[in-house]
Amino acid sequence: MGSNYRICMCFTRRFRITEPEPPPDVKEAFRNYSEGGAHMTAENLRRFLAEVQGEAGATVTDAERIVEQILHKRHHIAKFTRHTLTPDDFHYYLYSVDLNSAIGSQVHHDMSAPLSHYFIYTGHNSYLTGNQLSSDCSDVPIIKALKRGVRVIELDIWPNSAKDDVHVLHGRTLTTPVELIKCFKSIKEHAFSTSPYPVIITLEDHLTPDLQAKVAQMLTQTFGKMLFCPESDLKEFPSPEDLKYRIIISTKPPKEYLEAQSFKANCSQQEKDSDDDVWGKELSNLTADQENDDKGDCDKNDHNLDDEDIDNFDNLLPSEPPVYRRLIAIHAGKPKGGLKEALKIEIDKIRRLSLSEQALEKAAEAHGVDVVRFTQKNILRVYPKGTRFNSSNYKPQIGWMHGAQMVAFNMQGYGRALWLMHGMFRSNGACGFVKKPDLLMNRGPHDEVFNPKANLLVKKTLKVKVYMGDGWHLDFKQTHFDLYSPPDFYTRVGIAGVPADETMKKTKKKEDNWTPVWNEEFTFPLTVPELALLRIEVHEYDMSEKDDFAGQTCLPVSELREGIRAVPLCDHKGEKYNSVRLLMRFEFI
Repeated sequence: MGSNYRICMCFTRRFRITEPEPPPDVKEAFRNYSEGGAHMTAENLRRFLAEVQGEAGATVTDAERIVEQILHKRHHIAKFTRHTLTPDDFHYYLYSVDLNSAIGSQVHHDMSAPLSHYFIYTGHNSYLTGNQLSSDCSDVPIIKALKRGVRVIELDIWPNSAKDDVHVLHGRTLTTPVELIKCFKSIKEHAFSTSPYPVIITLEDHLTPDLQAKVAQMLTQTFGKMLFCPESDLKEFPSPEDLKYRIIISTKPPKEYLEAQSFKANCSQQEKDSDDDVWGKELSNLTADQENDDKGDCDKNDHNLDDEDIDNFDNLLPSEPPVYRRLIAIHAGKPKGGLKEALKIEIDKIRRLSLSEQALEKAAEAHGVDVVRFTQKNILRVYPKGTRFNSSNYKPQIGWMHGAQMVAFNMQGYGRALWLMHGMFRSNGACGFVKKPDLLMNRGPHDEVFNPKANLLVKKTLKVKVYMGDGWHLDFKQTHFDLYSPPDFYTRVGIAGVPADETMKKTKKKEDNWTPVWNEEFTFPLTVPELALLRIEVHEYDMSEKDDFAGQTCLPVSELREGIRAVPLCDHKGEKYNSVRLLMRFEFI
């Protein structure tokens, strides 16, 4: 198979696309485990799986199944006459994404701990199709997010122009709205298409009480018994296992209910305080509480009490909380006062706190240990700063290393930060919940917790060998990378994690080759391997312009399977290519 490239008006160059030979390590492995013979038996393969691939539990039956699948795919007739692998069959097996993946596909974390013990795959403004200012609002990006495994969907809910229905849109922008009921129906249909674990809907509520009642009706009619509605305020979050196939609502409780509670608390003081004093204090508290914990600005549609409200205040003291309020299982809110007060842990109370990416940076700098302690019991949500109009994202590591469960991302964007998010949630069978490492949950004898600023010793070293790559000639046009010759590929390999572990290295470029062979090895010492992600990118060298992108992936180091593995690459949006893959080796020392 070859390709012709035009050099000038009169000449063409022909390049042959050759099947590269297996790397020396693969040839040596075949020689060693076939005992010098020309064929590898199922028992030989089982030994290879146990000793090289780190699959100690592999049985002869497992190996026989692999042999059978390879023979079925490569030799439809031979599968009936032989039950062994040739060197080419063995190389085919190692290069097979389906049979020899770099990470597992099963849920294997303990799913019985409280929700606060997990990183949760979280979307920001989940309804936007594009930028934050003028794109359409739709249920389509919500469906896409759920199919990818996202477990937290954010909806900004506003009155429609007639004030008689509820729309989802990015408030005070030019985004075109979508009906809330349409979003709810799509969530119901697709919530558990890829994961059985709960979906949390965070509502950014800008509604009047009558429309809140309408939302309560929509929720109960759409989701019915799927809704998780605790009978009383939670003192500890339930587990993902307990909440399988459930829908959870999280928002700030309606002001009417909070005001009623505040009024009751103040009644005992009425003997020594005049009515004016009482209402004056309560109104000033209300003003302090109006800070929108998710967006950092004030709700323009919040309705403070006026004289008529005060006259009819008995209406705000129902025998039980309003229906809408009862549907809120995870209470969002920010206590009055500064950051230190916001991170305060209450004995019999749990809540969700939201901080912008800048606020988290400040909190991490001044109160890093307090943030870690807060997230052991409560939920912390981090969201992109308001100036990310193009739906870009931020580095998620700072949130994860401080225990933030909901690091909210614009899933409709793309770029390296989103690749890291995709990588983290390839963990644990891509179910959308990743158990936080013990170091973030442990407490010492004097109540000390993990200090993200501490200088730590190397805990583990990862050795990565990049053997070769293939599949570009199948997924790209002949002239995609270069009009005049085959591509010059190189691979970048590195670590994203705590600052001490972060690094990026690269192979030499291989000129004029659709199937490059690098055979280069890299070593990565890791102080916190539990939070490390292996970054892999392939680029095509361009002398005159910016190098072309040729694929990427990001893999959780904690999930890597040792040995020689096939690594499929994705495009810049995170969608897997049909054929492009690398052959790599992973080893922990």
